[in-house]
Amino acid sequence: MKVLYSMDINPCSVEVALEQVLQCGQVPQDARDFALKLLEGTTQRLDEIDGLIQHASHKWELGRMAAVDRNVLRLAVYELKGGSQTPVRVVLDEAIELAKKFGGEESGTFVNGVLDRIRLDLGLEP
Repeated sequence: MKVLYSMDINPCSVEVALEQVLQCGQVPQDARDFALKLLEGTTQRLDEIDGLIQHASHKWELGRMAAVDRNVLRLAVYELKGGSQTPVRVVLDEAIELAKKFGGEESGTFVNGVLDRIRLDLGLEP
């Protein structure tokens, strides 16, 4: 999420953004590889993902959403669309927790509502 946020605020390649974010600490290679897979998949399917988010968020334009919320949603939608083997409930819970931790006061509730709508649209069980 931090890498997507960084790319959203300061456009650059996935690799450059990932290195900038990971400079702060030691990250095991398997975690780096997993993060890179999620980031590349999310950015490659960004138009599709943003379309799903826009449809599910009804009155909120993507550009008006808080950058943290927008990027938490993007990552979670990629995973819900099959970008990882992570169970649906875990994707939802992690996205809500990220939104609460890094977003505004209402971010957790907002992300929960949008993701639940997308989950229903995709026909996924919680």
